[in-house]
Amino acid sequence: VAIKQVSLGKQPQKELIVNELLVVRDYKHPNIVNYLDSYLVGDKLWIIMEYMDGGPLSSVIKEVHMAEGEMAAICRE
Repeated sequence: VAIKQVSLGKQPQKELIVNELLVVRDYKHPNIVNYLDSYLVGDKLWIIMEYMDGGPLSSVIKEVHMAEGEMAAICRE
């Protein structure tokens, strides 16, 4: 598993996080990293998700330069 820690004290719109969790909680798909559970630990929200080898998508986006067509194909998948 992977644990994403979100500091709630730094989030101006906490309801957006709650809404996102409500959506991903009920949505399972073999081609996305699935949500497993979440816990409130102090002022941090721990979001438990399936582990994805290769690191976070944000790191890939910063390192890899793709053409628009390649981005569209990845988004479609």
